[in-house]
Amino acid sequence: MEALENINAITLVFAALCIFAISYRIYGIFLANKVLRLDGSRTPPSVRFADGHDYVKTNEYVLYGHHFAAIAAAGPLVGPVLAAQFGYLPGALWILIGCVLGGAVHDMVVLFASIRHKGQSLAAIATREIGPVTGTVAGIAILCILILTLAGLSLACISAMHNAPWSLFIVVITMPIAMIMGLIMRYKQNSVLLASLLGLVLLIVGILSGHDLMKQDVLGWAFDWDRNTVAIAIAVYGFFASVLPVWFLLVPRDYLSTYLKIGTILMLTVGIIFVQPTILMPTITPFINGGGPVIGGPVLPFIFITIACGAISGFHAIIGTGTTPKMLGNERDILFVGYGAMLTEGFVAMMALIAACTLMPGDYFAINATPAKYDALLAVHPNLHTVDLGFFEEKIGLNLHARPGGAVSLAVGMAHIFHKIPYMDHLMAYWYNFAVMFEAVFILTAIDSGTRVGRFFLQEMLGKVYAPFGDKNWTPGIVITSLVFTSMWGYLVYTGNISNIWPLFGMSNQLLAACALIVCTSMLLRMNRGKYCLVTAIPGVFMTVVTFWAGYLQLTTDYIPNGKYLLAALACLVMVLMVFVIVGTFRRWTELMGTKTLVTDSYGETVRELVEE
Repeated sequence: MEALENINAITLVFAALCIFAISYRIYGIFLANKVLRLDGSRTPPSVRFADGHDYVKTNEYVLYGHHFAAIAAAGPLVGPVLAAQFGYLPGALWILIGCVLGGAVHDMVVLFASIRHKGQSLAAIATREIGPVTGTVAGIAILCILILTLAGLSLACISAMHNAPWSLFIVVITMPIAMIMGLIMRYKQNSVLLASLLGLVLLIVGILSGHDLMKQDVLGWAFDWDRNTVAIAIAVYGFFASVLPVWFLLVPRDYLSTYLKIGTILMLTVGIIFVQPTILMPTITPFINGGGPVIGGPVLPFIFITIACGAISGFHAIIGTGTTPKMLGNERDILFVGYGAMLTEGFVAMMALIAACTLMPGDYFAINATPAKYDALLAVHPNLHTVDLGFFEEKIGLNLHARPGGAVSLAVGMAHIFHKIPYMDHLMAYWYNFAVMFEAVFILTAIDSGTRVGRFFLQEMLGKVYAPFGDKNWTPGIVITSLVFTSMWGYLVYTGNISNIWPLFGMSNQLLAACALIVCTSMLLRMNRGKYCLVTAIPGVFMTVVTFWAGYLQLTTDYIPNGKYLLAALACLVMVLMVFVIVGTFRRWTELMGTKTLVTDSYGETVRELVEE
């Protein structure tokens, strides 16, 4: 397998920067002014329903940090790395096109819809905009997908942190630092800069001192936790992040983590520009037709479900209708927070793809394939033997063969780039462990926000049965729903059962993105936005088609032939639930397009039909 062309990684870096900057300045502003017609004079839910707990008006830069940290989990890191199997071009194109025309539109419109519906969930929006049956089905589907997502993300986090004292130490110290920042920003006016500087200094001190403390085994024994201990600790953290006021732990910790996330990506970007590595993975590989050792299916449609976060992801709809709309201080900030954070995540995904593609192809496949698959691969492609992997193992001190999942190859790729910087060649083990810690922080900030959103969902659903649960200020309801929801995904994580269900996440996540887009299209149709509705309808229908296509292939070529009947049943359940939502939504489109008489809402806007916000 030979590369069709070897390009410099800087080419992809600058292509991404230019495309994302231009799209924000042109397409993002078009969405804000023409499609959504954002109105800064409207009182946002954070002010209308301010309670000091969930509905808290938040500085736009702090909220951007929280939102980016919450949506950017394992997806923009792991997905592009796995998709490198197809070559660098399919992944790069999907990240650039999908992020600009799909993911960023999705995140912005979903956030707008929630702002116009009291900051409530996608299920509540679907209930009001489409109908109660569709809303109920959507709620059940979203809750199932969210449980699977958080359990899968937690397992990825556990893999990064168990028996890794330094990584765990950094993650733990972000919590008290975040609480200090939260108290400062809450009780001292105009203190965002002060809290940011203090938090950043404490984080840097913690990172540097933590490495030395763990290396000298001063505190290594205290943070050398096994898998089960980490699993319990993550669930406990998720519970407290859901119960405590949003300003005290969740938002400042996500905001603080954003410094580490964006800082690391900027370091990687600078490293790529300085080192100027060559993209060694071919433009396309023979595996675009399927049968590869990492992803079994063909590039079409599997590229669209392998790279989710970083291009378009349904999990973002959960955050965009969960914590973020309850804290947005001005409707005009939707452009910066929604569209801007997604473009940032797209750039993260591009950096992850580059890091993986700068490895020798043989090394990449040796890391990401099981021994049996790699041996079978070598029998057909003998040129895919390992080249630098032995050197990496010697420097890092770990066996890197057969470590599938994408996380290890990303860490190796980042360490490979950093160690080529002058005077850094002896720090490869340091950079590898730093990259692992960086991935763990990325993932954990989605777990805490996702758990809080899951609590919102349960409160909304149980409130229909027992009214006090619907009261956002009823403390027993907050505690009970948080405990129940955390127990659901925590049990799966502790028992490890989710490891067999994880392949469903890619498909179900993208079906949720399609669902969010078509539900929001219904809202735009009702608001009489005319042809502008196509900006959500086209990507929504596209994601529906390609995701059902991928689900069908998973069922017929993997699950059923290989006797994976549980996976097959769960895949069918998710698709059937989404069919109900999609059919109900399309019927609503037909009904709205047939409406000829227009009415005026309380804000003076001409709409096809009035709906309670």
